[in-house]
Amino acid sequence: MKFLRYGPRGNERPGLLDADGKIRDLSGLIGDLGGEVLGNLGRFADIDISTLPVVEGSPRIGACVAGTRKFMGIGLNYADHAAESGMAVPEEPVLFMKATSAICGPDDPIIIPRGSEKTDWEVELGVVIGKHAKYVSEEAALDHVAGYCVVNDVSERAFQTERGGQWVKGKSCDNFGQIGPWLVTPDEAGDPQELGLWLCVNGEKVQNGSTRTMVFGVAHLISYLSRFMTLEPGDIISTGTPPGVGLGMTPPRYLKPGDRVELGVDGLGIQRQVCIADV
Repeated sequence: MKFLRYGPRGNERPGLLDADGKIRDLSGLIGDLGGEVLGNLGRFADIDISTLPVVEGSPRIGACVAGTRKFMGIGLNYADHAAESGMAVPEEPVLFMKATSAICGPDDPIIIPRGSEKTDWEVELGVVIGKHAKYVSEEAALDHVAGYCVVNDVSERAFQTERGGQWVKGKSCDNFGQIGPWLVTPDEAGDPQELGLWLCVNGEKVQNGSTRTMVFGVAHLISYLSRFMTLEPGDIISTGTPPGVGLGMTPPRYLKPGDRVELGVDGLGIQRQVCIADV
């Protein structure tokens, strides 16, 4: 199933996508797509979707999960991306956090911060946790997944690597975390290690990879993270990006106001963003 949230920012309502591509409102059944609701999404499979109200028009689509407390990123998780970044393939997952205030809808603009000259793109597979995970085995890790989504892990490279090496500074600016459009349940998404992902800038495809080339797979990442922190429903793990980021180009290429970015992951939907300058 494909779940989503729609409406004005800060006032989104829960919904799902029916077989005809129409949005059906879920607010009569749940308050939002967050917290403990995420651990029992399977119950909606027994509902007659045709009885749910149709959402008319073309509302704004928000981030597909509410109440995220941890937005975790995995660095250098594709060997060829590590190479283009001039860094070694890590022996253990490289962990960083993005501020949850960076989270926004899939088509909300990329806001280029004041003073930025190196705002970059990163298409990634997002994993949304549905059940508490602490010291879970790799074999049981995927049982804790509510679903998967598209993430644009927007990054300001100068903030990230040239000012003390603190990645969180370059990862947490406003609207640096487009999430969605859909939260796709594991039964529909399929094997998370067999998904293609791509990104275009101004119509030019610059990233075109597959999750099968991850250094550390989704199950390993969940198990690994759960050794150091309890993963809670609504937490997001952004699992790394394939090659083709602006940093790795010769010469490097970065986003500027007016640029258009389009990205997607097989079966999880497409994001479309326009770049604007912060005011």
